[in-house]
Amino acid sequence: MTSTMDPRTEHEAPLAAPFQTYEERLRTLSEASVEQHFDAFADIAWDDPAYAIDPTDERWILPDVDVLGRHPWYQGLPKDEQIRIGLYRQANVTKVGLQFEQILIAGIMNYAFSLPNGSPEFRYSTHEATEECHHTQMFQEFVNRSGQDVSGGSRLFHALSPFLPLAARVLPFGFFFGVLAGEEPIDHVQKSILRAGDDMHPLLQRIMQIHVAEEARHIGFAHQYLEHRADRLSKADRAVLSVLVPVIMRWLCNEILVPSKKARRDMGIPRDVAKDIWFDSEESRKFLRDLFGDVRMLAEDTGMMNRVSRRVWKAMKIDGRSSRFRSQPASAAA
Repeated sequence: MTSTMDPRTEHEAPLAAPFQTYEERLRTLSEASVEQHFDAFADIAWDDPAYAIDPTDERWILPDVDVLGRHPWYQGLPKDEQIRIGLYRQANVTKVGLQFEQILIAGIMNYAFSLPNGSPEFRYSTHEATEECHHTQMFQEFVNRSGQDVSGGSRLFHALSPFLPLAARVLPFGFFFGVLAGEEPIDHVQKSILRAGDDMHPLLQRIMQIHVAEEARHIGFAHQYLEHRADRLSKADRAVLSVLVPVIMRWLCNEILVPSKKARRDMGIPRDVAKDIWFDSEESRKFLRDLFGDVRMLAEDTGMMNRVSRRVWKAMKIDGRSSRFRSQPASAAA
């Protein structure tokens, strides 16, 4: 049975007590997935007239919390053009999120295939794969109903997508850092949009509420896994991964949040505007740094921060103050 709990409040509930063992925390997450989960078609009233997608609806105008929505170029466009670009952008972000989660599902299945009997990770990881399948259905249904023929990620992302899940079997520690590279940015953005309380389309709002509610557990599992497994890394693996993690973070963040060249052409965004938005202006650079406060904290806790890797974080322009606790608002961290 699916939960009737409002996902706007569910995602803020504590996922596991800090004094629990690793196995107990995973059991808590698994039980939460049973008790509070959502179905892509049972928990969204797709055919409710209030959820219908009207391509002339002003609620598709991007809010100020969106880096494109607050840019002077976008705000200076005619209203009908703001609506057109806003609907396309929401559909394209949803599509690339769907593609990322398809890679995640494939990776989790690769990872779970070789787990031994009695492994504490098996049950929760398959719960997560089930929930991600519902997310892909939910996202694709939104894209279909939007009427936007979006392609999602870049050509490179499409080309590498068959190979990325293989990392989960070969180097699961690096794979779960990659999971956070995609999940943390979109979770940060969706929470910001929901907290802003703007007059957004109810269908998009419902999708975000469900996604944020369940992603809290998925992000929590990745953090728990990485903290638990960090001590088992060899010195060589730790040294290599400490340098690769910030590179993976920046690349997958760009795939999630930065429109591909095709998407920028379809939306009509000039090259100089795109360069200013992603991420040359000081405001955009701050936004980028704020996305990874939790991951920087995790990198420090798992020994992924050292003199060399800090320079790579800085070169990727995602360095900065680490969070003191998960989901700490950027203003509080500062």
